[in-house]
Amino acid sequence: MPNENEGIMEIKRFTLPGEDDAVVSLTAYIAGRCPNIPYNDARPGVIVIPGGGYEYCGKREGEPIALAFLAAGYNAFVLHYEVNSNERRGKPFPAQLIEAAKAMKLIKDNARELGVLKDRVFVIGFSAGGHLAATFGTMYDSDIVHNALDIPENYLRPTGIILGYPVIDGGKYAHRGSIDNILLDDKDDPEKIDFVSLQNRVDEKTVPAFLWHTAVDELVPVQNSLIFAKALADNGVPFEMHIYPSGAHGLSIATEITGRSEPVAKNWLSDALRWMSMIK
Repeated sequence: MPNENEGIMEIKRFTLPGEDDAVVSLTAYIAGRCPNIPYNDARPGVIVIPGGGYEYCGKREGEPIALAFLAAGYNAFVLHYEVNSNERRGKPFPAQLIEAAKAMKLIKDNARELGVLKDRVFVIGFSAGGHLAATFGTMYDSDIVHNALDIPENYLRPTGIILGYPVIDGGKYAHRGSIDNILLDDKDDPEKIDFVSLQNRVDEKTVPAFLWHTAVDELVPVQNSLIFAKALADNGVPFEMHIYPSGAHGLSIATEITGRSEPVAKNWLSDALRWMSMIK
């Protein structure tokens, strides 16, 4: 008699090594395996990093994104990372970068068990989560990461990064709350601000990027994506960018499912999936 549970999605929650499991975790959305669906034995993966100004991890940019990518053929992993809020003082940067690195290491170390293609793992982030995704895409092989984790060179390299209305700049175009929440007591230190302004971190090792933003974003100005794209172009890093004419900040998948529908901007998902299929 056939097993009626074959092929059903699994949801698993992981604690990252050395982290407080009440604060930092990784939730996996994994397609069920069965003989009739061999594709599910080894899918590409995507780490999803919600936004929230480094004050919270927004639900709109977590599970809905994971489920959209799961339906598109990816196993998805939502990262809940260190934040700074009124209820709890957070840890300053680079704590969040190390957490993203630990998440990638967990996935790659356990790729077979998680049904993931070890060399096909993307990172997608939104708003402040876009800042963290871009941080990881530029600093995955930095001394900061190597001093925290015992890993071979390039082991944690993501295949590419997808940035939705990302926080990039710490200066003129900053979302001040995000920058303040990761720098904490150093929020007015020009050198620290410069370091977390990610257009300054792009180099030839930065991974390919897909960016999307709306021209009228009232919270994180579109210039954040534009200056990051310029840095990518200046360093010869492949990228694709879409600037949509309308839509407020925080669109997520931009459909009724998340309560913020934008008929044009919702095309970012299909565009990103096409782009991801082309990245080697």
